[in-house]
Formats: sequence, C-alpha cells, structure tokens
Amino acid sequence: MTGIRLTLAALVAGALTVTAAPASAAQAGITDEVTMTLGKDGTLHVVEKITGASGGLKRTFITRTRYDDTTDRVYEIANVKGGTLDGDVLTVAGQTVEYDVKGAVTSSGGVEELRWFAVNGWNQPVTKATVRIDGPGQVQNLSCFAGELTSAVGCTSASMDHSATRADFEQENLAPGQALTVVVGYPEGSSDGEPIFDKRFSLAAAFTLDAVTGGALAGLLVLLLGGVALLYWTRGRDARVAGHESDGVPPVQNGHFSPPDGVRPGQIGTLVDEQADVVDVTATIVDLAVRGYLRIDEQPRETYDAPDWVLVKMPSAPVNALLPYERALYDAVFDGRDAVPLSQLSGSFAAHLGKVRDALYTDVVRQGWFARRPDTERTRWTTIGVVLIGAGLLATVALAWFTTYGLLGLAVVIAGGALAVGGQYMPAKTAKGSAALAHTLAFRQYLFSGELGEVPEQHRVELFSRYLPYAVIFDGVEHWSRVVASVTGNGHQADNLYWYHGPAEWDLSKFAGSMRTFTTTTSGAISATRQFRSL
Repeated sequence: MTGIRLTLAALVAGALTVTAAPASAAQAGITDEVTMTLGKDGTLHVVEKITGASGGLKRTFITRTRYDDTTDRVYEIANVKGGTLDGDVLTVAGQTVEYDVKGAVTSSGGVEELRWFAVNGWNQPVTKATVRIDGPGQVQNLSCFAGELTSAVGCTSASMDHSATRADFEQENLAPGQALTVVVGYPEGSSDGEPIFDKRFSLAAAFTLDAVTGGALAGLLVLLLGGVALLYWTRGRDARVAGHESDGVPPVQNGHFSPPDGVRPGQIGTLVDEQADVVDVTATIVDLAVRGYLRIDEQPRETYDAPDWVLVKMPSAPVNALLPYERALYDAVFDGRDAVPLSQLSGSFAAHLGKVRDALYTDVVRQGWFARRPDTERTRWTTIGVVLIGAGLLATVALAWFTTYGLLGLAVVIAGGALAVGGQYMPAKTAKGSAALAHTLAFRQYLFSGELGEVPEQHRVELFSRYLPYAVIFDGVEHWSRVVASVTGNGHQADNLYWYHGPAEWDLSKFAGSMRTFTTTTSGAISATRQFRSL
C-alpha cells in the first residue's frame, strides 16, 4: 500500500511539473535597466540595457500627449543607436539602446520638472525595470506612476542618493504596452530645457475670430473687394457719352425706316445686354424676312397639330449684302435647301449656330462698340475669379491646418467669387457703343410711345414691318403685331404680308397670335441646340 501511495504521489508531482512549465514560460519577460542623464541644454540622454527578450523586440514610444483643449505636448526622439526608429516604433537590434529626448522638461511652480515615460510600449512583458536619473542640480522632489498611461498608482520604489543628485526608481511586472512614468524636480534654471507644444487641429481653433483675425479679415476684404471695385471702375464701365449724342435719332426719314446708327435687330440685342442669345437670332430671322431675304409661310393645322412654318428662300435676294453674322445665320437655316420647315430646323443648323454667335460678337467689335469681344472679356475675368477662388480654398486649408488664421483664406475666396460674378459685367462699351446704346434706348421709347407721327399710307406696311424685328428684341411682339395687323392697303383687311403668308382662310386679324407663337417656337428651337442662352 505504501508503494502504491508513493507511485501516485510521484505521478501527481510529475503532472504538476508538466502543467506548471508553460505557466512559468508565459510569465517570462524582459529586464530593462534604464540610465538617464539630463544635460544643461535640456536634452535627456537615455541608455537602456535589455535582457531576457524572446523573438522580435519592439517598443512604441509615447511622443505626444494631451496638454489642454487645444494643445498637445510633443516629445522628440533623436540620435537612436542599437535599433531602428520608424515613426514612433523602435525595433531593437541588440541588448543596448541609446537615444535622446527633447521636450521632457518644463517649469512649474518654481521647479524645473523632468517627466518621461522611462519604460513604455514594449511588445513583451517587463518583469523588472530600474531607472537611474542624473541631473544638473539637486533633486527637489520625485514621483513615479506605473501601469496604464493615465494611472495614478505609484511605482514599486522611488528614492534618491545621499547627495540628492541622483534619483532611482524600480517597478516589477509591467504588462506589454504599460508604462513607468518618472517625474523629477530640479531647481528652476538648472537646464535650458523647454516643453514642445503643438496646436491640435480643430475647426473652431482654425477659424478663430478675435481682434487680430477679425481686423485682418476686415482689412483684407476691404483691400480685395476694393480692388475688384476699382477694376470694374477702370475697366468695366461703359465710356461716357456727350450729352448731345444721347439724344434720340428719328427712325423715320422721308417716309422710310432708318434705324438709329444703322443698327440691326441682332446687333441691338448684343449691344444692350452684351450677350449673343436666343432673342437676337429670332429677331434676325424675322428681320431677314421683312427685308426680303426669306418668306415665312404658316402651315395649316388641325386642332391637335403642333404649329409649324416653312422658311422659304427668296431667289432674287442680294445675300452678298448681308452682314457676316446674318449670312452665317442665313446659311445655317437653309444649308443648301430652298425651303425648310421650322420643325425640321435641326442637324447642321445646330452646328452652324456657333458660327452665328461668334460672328455676332465679332461684329460688335468691328462696329467699334466694344474694344474686345464681350464673351472673351467675361470669360477672362470669370476664369481669373475662379482661379482666385481655388487659390483662396488652398490658402484656407493651409492657414487652417497650420495656424488659426483660416478666416483670411476665406477673404480671398470671397474676393474670387466677387470677381467671378463681376466678370459678367466687365465688358465695357466704347464711346461709340455707348452713343449707339443711347440712341437705341431712345428708339425703344419712341417705338412704344404710340406717337408715330404722320406715316404715308403707302409706306405703312413696309415701315411697321421693319419695326417688328426690333419689337422682338424689346419684348413687344404682341403690341407691334397688332399694329402691323391694323394696316389696310385699300380699306379692307389684307390676307397676307409680302413677307408672311398664312394658310387658307387666314388674314391679318390672326397675325398677332401667329407671330407670338412663331417667335416662341423659333426661340425654343434655337435654345434646344444649346448653342445660345435661353431667354
């Protein structure tokens, strides 16, 4: 029996030995012997001797901690020996590591305080850590904390030598990632060390509004927006016109229509709003019909049919006398055809409209009304404004990221936006263009005043028809269509005009409605090409 008992005891002891071996291995860790010397320049030189490491040994330094709501405290690691530092991660190559730390010293309450995470961030447990610190003066106070970084638990031991020039700390059993933080106070002025602070990015801090940033923002806005205003004042305003040149020019001479300064309807539209747009092309088509280059034939339709017109080329028309933009439009409409329905005005028509627009802009420069093409002038200043917006956004990001003056970049963005929008108003008329505009506006007032004077009956059809394209430009189609419809050649209502033919059982009493629908439909067809701005 005694032998059996001894045998069982031996088996149990053997089992305990087998199971205990892994547990002991699991508790194995490194021993870290740290020696630190604080120099007069405030640089902390650290030497660590590590023993007992197994496998790849790495340490992640703590180089940034929160100081207050807007600031971090930064520790700079340099001059690493015995390992490779990649960012904050140190890969140990041997058993001894050296490095320097800057930013570990700060003054507080009349004491110069050294604070450093002597042991921290190891990827293996630390069974025992010892820290010895030699400083430039006598130790005034010391403390230590072990565990997590925010731990308030003291280390195993902390002491100083009899001369109070050296501090010693000891800590056992730190888990991977845990820290031993040491704090030693020296007389103020013992070293030249200073803490390193870095502003933490936040939108509130980046766009701080105070007396300095607010004043700088206001000053920059006044400077930039004042520059935009000065630019418009010197480059974007129309030239002044002498008083006598702003008077109206009679549009009826010897019973015939004579437009002010010889301005055609399409030219008027571009002159007035500095845009070659839909209404200018529509008015030019009507004007070409009135002047005998084409005829507009309204097509018969049933109740639910869409209205349609056929534009008919007049064979005897002197097309070589047309202005370049008129000829470009004439060719775009017919494109080798003698007649074309308005509903089929597509295909090559859209491709040619770009030439019409360019010819209109070129024409107003050739007439001497603008020094430069209005579209080019708008594009140039708008592009500069957009570029300025982009530069302002980049400046805002940079200033917000690195400083608290992000608002100053917004001033550049605002100025760029003002220039991009103001670029639409930069085309400036010459003195000749301003005079032509003044005469045109006087003609518009005359056109809608109702005081047309004595017009011989034989000239009324031609005269009132010649007014109609200008009424299209001035948004008075309804009014002038009714005026044209009231014309009687022999005391009876006419069935057609020389330039506009209606279907059977149609007469001029229906002309106002027909013309309104025609101009609307034509403008829609042109707008669909996306070559011109819609009304």
